[in-house]
Amino acid sequence: MKKRLYGIIIAGILFLIAMFAEFENVWMNRGIFIISYLLVGRKILKKAWRNLLRGKALDENFLMAVATLGAFLVGEFPEAVAVMLFYQVGELFQDYAVDKSRKSIASLMDIRPDYANVSRNAHIEKVDPSEVKIGEQIVVKPGEKIPLDGVIKEGSSMLDTAALTGESVPRSVNVGDDVLSGCINQNGLLTIEVTKEFGESTVSKILDLVENASSKKSKSEKFITKFAKYYTPVVVGIALVLAILPPLFLADAMFADWIYRALTFLVVSCPCALVISIPLGFFGGIGGASKVGILIKGSNYLEALSHTEMVVFDKTGTLTEGVFEVQEVNSAQMAKEDLLRMVAHAENFSNHPVAVSVKKAYSKEIDENVITKTEEISGHGIVTTVEGKEILVGNEKLMVQKNIAFSKCEALGTILYVAINQVFAGSIVIADMIKPDAPKAIQDLKKLSIRKTVMLTGDRKEVGENVAKQLQLDEVYTELLPDGKVQKVEELMKKKSEKGKIVFVGDGINDAPVLALSDIGMAMGGLGSDAAIEASDIVIMTDAPSKIGTAIRISKKTMKIVKQNTIFAISIKIAVLLLSAAGMSTMWEAVFADVGVSVLAILNSLRMLQVKE
Repeated sequence: MKKRLYGIIIAGILFLIAMFAEFENVWMNRGIFIISYLLVGRKILKKAWRNLLRGKALDENFLMAVATLGAFLVGEFPEAVAVMLFYQVGELFQDYAVDKSRKSIASLMDIRPDYANVSRNAHIEKVDPSEVKIGEQIVVKPGEKIPLDGVIKEGSSMLDTAALTGESVPRSVNVGDDVLSGCINQNGLLTIEVTKEFGESTVSKILDLVENASSKKSKSEKFITKFAKYYTPVVVGIALVLAILPPLFLADAMFADWIYRALTFLVVSCPCALVISIPLGFFGGIGGASKVGILIKGSNYLEALSHTEMVVFDKTGTLTEGVFEVQEVNSAQMAKEDLLRMVAHAENFSNHPVAVSVKKAYSKEIDENVITKTEEISGHGIVTTVEGKEILVGNEKLMVQKNIAFSKCEALGTILYVAINQVFAGSIVIADMIKPDAPKAIQDLKKLSIRKTVMLTGDRKEVGENVAKQLQLDEVYTELLPDGKVQKVEELMKKKSEKGKIVFVGDGINDAPVLALSDIGMAMGGLGSDAAIEASDIVIMTDAPSKIGTAIRISKKTMKIVKQNTIFAISIKIAVLLLSAAGMSTMWEAVFADVGVSVLAILNSLRMLQVKE
């Protein structure tokens, strides 16, 4: 970039000298023009010649070469140099814009690890991450990237997950926590047992996703590619007709004048502004989204997102945390702390999410010596003996089965009823928490004029309706099995308009059929879960529902910029093409119509990188 910039500056200085300095020898003046031209145009001439030999002549390099060399032939030296000089300025702007977009996406590329410290035979070996096998232990020092997915065996630390999620707040990890490749270990020494090979790790999947995003083109990009394919030969044909026919059939028509008109026509006709700025607009949109932790798999999904009419949500893990927590402890005959302690001991040997939430709420060490007998009653609960007392923990069915007189709890959530020595002791309410930014997410969608927000859940009717009421959703369907969700989405698909799109937002694990069925599948990435990355079209790496509105806003802004660039470029082109054919414009107007429009369109596309959450 610097070398090219220096070349343009030197060529520009020589051009100004040739323009304004007075030379006694006209060839001295022309010689400086030619040197200036070769400084900025030699690569274009080489490319045009190379493409000509390969049979791919009709591109922008060919148009620029023919137009400028033709200008030299008719004695228009300043115009010839100016066209090539300003064309290179436009190319420099284009490369800068692409580089800026690449850097925003390349921030994700920083997650690629260079090596892994593997513990083998009591020694630490530095190896390529692809050589590490599942089950081996790696050591990650402070400041190093985690090279492979795994689980922490020793140590605790803070992890910088910004490259994966766009979030600046570090994440605390301890022994037993799962960690993802691509995160940066900030302060502690970690020993990690590898759970996935490099090719299957999160970092590898994300890199593959980003690298292939540009291959899925939007309708706008496909149109421009086709347009350029037919457009260039047509304008070259018109330029030839302009140069040859009028002097043969019109009185007083000079070949030099009409050749100059044809050359001007060629310069104006170069489709650079369209061919560059439209893909750049989409590329910038994908880059801007990646900066805030939204991975969009292609321009086609970015374009489709701007036509969103309905957003359909899964509940657990999408609008709610997907983590059960104890909300209430209702005791009938003892202190609440004692009731929680007895239930935590009773649930000690269970790994069910409900049992885990009780043990987490108790948060103290469990003495397994006081637990003497445990029996699980399928679909009801458990019967166990703690400190010599019989403890029953389960649902209403367990209480009825054991003939326990109990007080029914009307709270929303999963209710654990407890009986000690056949006497009702109380109940514990466990519920999934609504994500803090879920209300904001729904409000954002309403501000964006999304026609309908819908929630589908397999949870109980009263729980689902309570969540929907709190979030002010338009519709809610509860107690659905996976095939029921598919059926509901199919029904909703029939209610949308012809151009309208349905976005389904799920956790990417058990919602794969619906994610695939919807126009756009958007997954809560869970810091990059494999299922989310593979099943969806868009991945929200932070798990934040509020990013849905951000993604739609980015898509609408992208389409607005693409339309502005298209209308502006085509309008200016047509106007100046007509003027040049009529002999009412010079090469200078042609330069603006080509390079000036390109630069303005590129600068407009660069706005896509400024993303406000």
